Amino acid sequence: MGFKKDFVWGIATAAYQVEGGYNQDGRGLSVWDNFSHTPEIVVDMHNGDTACDSYNRYKEDVALMKKIGVKAYRFSISWSRVLPCGTGKVNEKGLEYYDKLVDELIANGIEPYITLFHWDFPYALYKQGGWLNDKSPEWFAEYTKVVIERLSDRVKFWITQNEPQCYIDLGHSKGQHAPGLQLPWNEVLLAGRNSMLAHGRAVMTIRKYAKQSPIIGYAPCGSVAIPNTNSDEDIEAAVIDMFRPSQKSLFTISMLVDPVILGRYPEGAEEIYGEDLPILTDKQKEIMCQPLDFLGFNNYSGHKVYMNSEGEVCRVKKQVGRAQTAMEWDVMPEGIYWGPRLMSERYNLPFYITENGMANLDWKAQDGKIYDYQRIDFTSRYLANYRKLASEGVDLRGYFHWSLLDNFEWKLGYSRRFGMVYVDFETGERTLKESAYWYNKVISSNGEDLSL
Repeated sequence: MGFKKDFVWGIATAAYQVEGGYNQDGRGLSVWDNFSHTPEIVVDMHNGDTACDSYNRYKEDVALMKKIGVKAYRFSISWSRVLPCGTGKVNEKGLEYYDKLVDELIANGIEPYITLFHWDFPYALYKQGGWLNDKSPEWFAEYTKVVIERLSDRVKFWITQNEPQCYIDLGHSKGQHAPGLQLPWNEVLLAGRNSMLAHGRAVMTIRKYAKQSPIIGYAPCGSVAIPNTNSDEDIEAAVIDMFRPSQKSLFTISMLVDPVILGRYPEGAEEIYGEDLPILTDKQKEIMCQPLDFLGFNNYSGHKVYMNSEGEVCRVKKQVGRAQTAMEWDVMPEGIYWGPRLMSERYNLPFYITENGMANLDWKAQDGKIYDYQRIDFTSRYLANYRKLASEGVDLRGYFHWSLLDNFEWKLGYSRRFGMVYVDFETGERTLKESAYWYNKVISSNGEDLSL
């Protein structure tokens, strides 16, 4: 027994990372446009102005997906392409782009999975306070309504937000991502609260205005706690490590997930954050805790933990010379087993891996091919662990590889390559890597053939 017969094999991208066309056809600026043009922020002064030029080459990209054999494409919509000022006047040409992309996907037998927000907050609204403004949930609901009214006659699958841990924590606390702020924790947590309220407002809006029965999810991320052994004690240590805050970091998965699924902050949050933690009113809990149809999770790495003789959770010391990707993330295939397992037990929702993949330093060989065998080996190891979990009866619905294309990798610019398709960023030329052909075999066998 492995993956279900209707298991969804997909691939994913994000608007700012692939679209380009930053000033084309009336698109407004996002915080990432501003952030990437700030001196000494992004590697080699790269930016997403052109990215992969998917705004103009979407038909070519869909044709590549069809060649790979993927059944679903997870992509995000640029809020400021649809609403240049974030609210108010709709940009018809921006909507037309997504109209055409959806139609092209469907014509090629590829199911669209739309993420409404993947970090590119409209700059015009950022100037009004961004996620710190208590009106931001209403702004997000207005944007959601525009998209739903236009695309929901053909699109069933919706993800409200991608990795709130990154755009709230890295963007508002550590200053490493847009908008590049280093705020005190009371303001960081306020932004997080408003983001979760925006998620809830979006779910309500989708259900109210969708033209066919919608299937709605949420896509957090985090480092998975992997039990060092299968003992009950070490498994309990992993649960505690993943879900009980022990330090001020929103990368404790539960901090931005428990409120939207369980209607409360996790146990231990008040102890860690004290008076900085916003009080959630009953009305706010009701808004953010809307029924979901599935939970997504973006999994790349993990860390091992154990319970010591005194009942304390400890992290296993990392090995010298351990396997790492070009992002310097540890290769931990067991994470794609334990993350979904522990999250499914806690949240009791059908599950998707909405991102998984690895950055590499790929280049074109002398014969014109891209021999990314490390990516094949990485993905094979992770999928074997995911298949093991499926065989145990956990309700796994799908897997989305990150990413279709080498793209703009945020602060690292174009210096890291995540794609199964190689992109020449000077010419825009696309070339399928060996991993793309391998993934076609995996999909054709429904994950039974993971051989290298």
